[in-house]
Amino acid sequence: MAKDILGEAGLHFDELNKLRVLDPEVTQQTIELKEECKDFVDKIAQFQKIVGGLIELVDQLAKEAENEKMKAIGARNLLKSIAKQREAQQQQLQALIAEKRMQLERYRVEYEALCKVEAEQNEFIDQFIFQK
Repeated sequence: MAKDILGEAGLHFDELNKLRVLDPEVTQQTIELKEECKDFVDKIAQFQKIVGGLIELVDQLAKEAENEKMKAIGARNLLKSIAKQREAQQQQLQALIAEKRMQLERYRVEYEALCKVEAEQNEFIDQFIFQK
């Protein structure tokens, strides 16, 4: 009966017979909620640690990918440069071939002219020898 009167006043006795303002059931639920919150906070901290590690890993992979990308761009530019150099060298060689062909043609014409002069001189010598 005394418990009922105190219960109506909002006062309760716990298992150790101490006077409490909260109902023991509410107190128990509060303790359980506190423990659940602690577990939740621990899980959130663990999750943040895992996510932090994942972010570091992704950042590292991004840096490596950027480095590989730069290497690929450098290699591509080098290949373009080599291709341009080869094209320029090919043009120089073609110009040299054209120049040598013209020189060959000049030498051929000069050779033919010299052969003609030699033939004329041999004919002149032969005529000169026969006239004597």
